[in-house]
Amino acid sequence: MDRQTTSPDTSVDASVARRLAERIVGFDTHRISTSAREAARIAITDTIGVTLAGSQEPCAQILLDTPGVAEANGPCTIFGTTRKTSALDAALINGTASHALDYDDFSQPFGGHQSVPLVAPLIALAEAGKRSGRALVDAYVVGIETEIRFAHAVNFHHYDKGWHPTATLGIFGTVAAASHLLQLDAARTTTALAIAASLASGLKANFGTMVKPLHVGHTCRNGLFAVLLAQRGYTANALALEHKQGFFNAFNGPGTYDAERIFESWGEPLEVGSDTLGLKQFPCCGSTHPAIAMALALRQEARIEPEQIESVLIRAHRRRLPHTDNPQPQSPLGAKFSVQYVVARALVDGAVRLEHFEGDAYRDARIQRLLAITRTEPHPDMPENSPHQFGAEVTVTLRDGKVLTKRIDNLIGRGPSNPMSADELWEKFEDCAKRAIGPSEALSLYERLEAIDEVEDLSTLTRLLMKRALPGACRSNATQAAPQVIARPHNAESVETSWVP
Repeated sequence: MDRQTTSPDTSVDASVARRLAERIVGFDTHRISTSAREAARIAITDTIGVTLAGSQEPCAQILLDTPGVAEANGPCTIFGTTRKTSALDAALINGTASHALDYDDFSQPFGGHQSVPLVAPLIALAEAGKRSGRALVDAYVVGIETEIRFAHAVNFHHYDKGWHPTATLGIFGTVAAASHLLQLDAARTTTALAIAASLASGLKANFGTMVKPLHVGHTCRNGLFAVLLAQRGYTANALALEHKQGFFNAFNGPGTYDAERIFESWGEPLEVGSDTLGLKQFPCCGSTHPAIAMALALRQEARIEPEQIESVLIRAHRRRLPHTDNPQPQSPLGAKFSVQYVVARALVDGAVRLEHFEGDAYRDARIQRLLAITRTEPHPDMPENSPHQFGAEVTVTLRDGKVLTKRIDNLIGRGPSNPMSADELWEKFEDCAKRAIGPSEALSLYERLEAIDEVEDLSTLTRLLMKRALPGACRSNATQAAPQVIARPHNAESVETSWVP
């Protein structure tokens, strides 16, 4: 494929930002099929669940405790708290919380997490402007289309170079979604995209630390900030994307991108329904999921007991290893980016759960024994430029000499070809949301989200995202007793909950 560095016509009207803005503004929401709308609703619900869980994590709590952050009152809910603030600060804090546990959905062509740059800023805008749930879903679909199309133009050089696409590309999804929700015209949307080109940031060097979710918080805030500035008449260079010192050339480099791929088959079909997008079944880096699935399959099929294991070999697609080949994680966050750790968890516990990344769980002696006998290497039969880049093979050698192997060539979470069941979706949401708002409140919220298209004013839903102000309440942590589990009845009617504003 030939790679372009600039458009042959460098006029403002032919600029990448202007052409993209016209598609964002002119997007016909009637083209969103029932299945695409349902895919969007499920992804939004899933993101809200993991955001509530993440709201209790140190990276979000420290932000709340930082002078100058969320000090002003406003109309926008800070998830899992009793506080409200401005749209910008809500986007920053909720955006950070949404990625705190690395439990949010992800995409192969995007090279990152497609929903988290969109949900927090859209909810803040919709809550402040009393917009409908249907309008929020429409805007989300536009945001997904934009950021995935950007990825087609710059990946995988962009990803391999060290940029965090969730942030550096996600910001353009934030701008597209927010501009669509606010109904900006093409000129202002063009400006917002050009502003975002200067506000994009995020380095993969900070994976495994609090800074990775902070990337998302700033993406949500900066993208929304760009839109609000443009709405008020701020100026920017419409050629900021393809300029010789613009986004494409500075972030990728000449000859390493093709801007025209943004526009190829725009919306036909919609990216939101693509099989290259998937929900996370496990609360850790998506690059580790194929190996986890293979380890779980081996354990179940061969009824492996951890004491029987002599050695473990993990072979993964080479693009999955630079950020997950971490044989001795030194923190709960580090464990999320250790394919060795999560495979060991799968083999020892038959599951990979949130509690496996809390406190000193990573020091578990049973896990440490397996880490010492685990080896990881790129898979020799999985080409770097293959369209399937989420593959792994796990080989377990037992002490009796038996060798067990399981391989999968592509597993991008739980996507349309391998969807999570209704029970699995609820169980994940409930496990996440109850940590912040309680189990019965989680059920009430989930059922409202199942009918989000029917919500006329989103501020009537966001009150369910707040923690109840109970005397002596404190945030949950690994040392507290687990909240009771609420079984979700089939076709249940909404459960009334007491709510304290």
